[in-house]
Amino acid sequence: MLHIINAHILNVFTERFEDTELWIDDGRIVLRGPSTTLIAEQTFDAGGRYIAPGLIDAHMHIESSLLRPAELGRLLANRGVTSAVADPHELASVAGIAGLRFMLHDARYTPVRFHFMLPSSVPATTFERTGARLTASDLRPFYAYAEVNGLAEVMDYQAVAQQDPDMMRKIMDAREHGKQIDGHSAGFTREQLSIYRQFGITSDHEATSLQGAADRLAAGMHILLRHGTVEQDEANVLPSVTPQNYHRFSFATDDKSVTDLIVHGSIDENINIALASGLSPTQVLTMATYNAAQAEGLSDVGALHDGYLADLVIFDDLTHFQAQATMINGSWVTDEIITSPVPPLAQSLNFSLTETMLELPLKNERAHVIQVMPRHITTAHRIAKVQCDQGRFKPNSIFNKIVVAERYHDLGCGLGIIEGLGLTQGAIGGTVAHDSHNVIIAGVDDAAMLKVADTLRELGGGLVVALDHQTVVTVPLPIGGLMSTASYDVVDQEYQALLQAFSKISSITFDPFLTLSFMALPVIPSLKLTDQGLFDFETFSFIDINA
Repeated sequence: MLHIINAHILNVFTERFEDTELWIDDGRIVLRGPSTTLIAEQTFDAGGRYIAPGLIDAHMHIESSLLRPAELGRLLANRGVTSAVADPHELASVAGIAGLRFMLHDARYTPVRFHFMLPSSVPATTFERTGARLTASDLRPFYAYAEVNGLAEVMDYQAVAQQDPDMMRKIMDAREHGKQIDGHSAGFTREQLSIYRQFGITSDHEATSLQGAADRLAAGMHILLRHGTVEQDEANVLPSVTPQNYHRFSFATDDKSVTDLIVHGSIDENINIALASGLSPTQVLTMATYNAAQAEGLSDVGALHDGYLADLVIFDDLTHFQAQATMINGSWVTDEIITSPVPPLAQSLNFSLTETMLELPLKNERAHVIQVMPRHITTAHRIAKVQCDQGRFKPNSIFNKIVVAERYHDLGCGLGIIEGLGLTQGAIGGTVAHDSHNVIIAGVDDAAMLKVADTLRELGGGLVVALDHQTVVTVPLPIGGLMSTASYDVVDQEYQALLQAFSKISSITFDPFLTLSFMALPVIPSLKLTDQGLFDFETFSFIDINA
């Protein structure tokens, strides 16, 4: 029996810090408050510091960190995160059922509680080709896993609205098992949200504006305030939070790189953004804990009361949150080295890219252009005057060339023009390209773009900066072309070296690789590129690049 004394302990039900005690045994809180009968085997003096429930990330993708689940858990625990709701959509798109099994197996080597949501849309749409296809019958057996919490972000609106039989079966399977169904409603109107709600979809992380938040509140949804490496929407939406509605808000990171997690944090960064906006510490910490548990249907976590799991974080400042110690399941977290073996999951790259394939014919100098929106995964759709040379697009420092090559069956590539990456020479690319994770490369030099392609084949997947057609800097990602087998500090060093190399060929200050990875995601507005061509979200169709 562990007895915690001398602490200010958050009560998420009364929105107050209380000077009280915790009695913990067998991973659970036995009693909140003093006792005349319980006997402590150990006593922990908190020294007058604050204690809150362990932080909960309500929606995230492990793969975006570039770390395997076990290694990411080691990093998150140091930031006070004790539970995370993870959508393994990325690896599932690459490796299907084998990818799901890998994630479930590897996550068991970390004390952080990963609650997995089964990918609802593999492939995400019919507008890109992927490495796998998961039907309702493929997903159904996974509900036998205790770690499976429900159906992940439903992003195929048309399949829901038109009541596609397989999508309906996926939704019904989740409901029949009493599980959560998450939404993904980027750019939805209020009426479109109502269709999601009719099918039991109760949460969403795509609110990017006050109006978007208001629409989701009106639909009775839980809103997951998102702050990731690229998707930095929390600050825009925070003014929507009031004392009357804050119980409908929680926090999510969605996609965050290992370097961003180390430098800025996970849900602890969400907390500090909210504190800086003027929200009360008790409300903010409740959003980061109990509200997240309620939004995602997690039982026994998110509060420090009798019968709850003993997940908690200790800190000493209500104006700037920083975890000083973390407990999960009644045990203090230590930074021990992960020694578990990594199950094999190599995925060979099967794609062609030649100088001829990179030629982009234009009828004139007016073209449809993908315009990057810094720190957002949405893009603007521009019609711009670009340079041509003998009827072919000629890249420069403003308008770079971009290619997405299908990497599973060598089925060809799509070509486009992108503005906002600021590449002045060379090229960048990788095998991280949401959601199908085909090869994506951008550059101003075809020879450098081909060098990126060749390097990716040699690595078996990863991220690459080509300063020219000879010099490259890499981050190898041998697990499905998405995750490293190395420790988080090593991957961080590799990623920082990659960003340093990128700074030699572009002056942009936002993360170029996570930004680039979303340029191939057609379910997000407004203009994107898949392996099949240029895709206009507004018309939900492919368009010719010539304007």
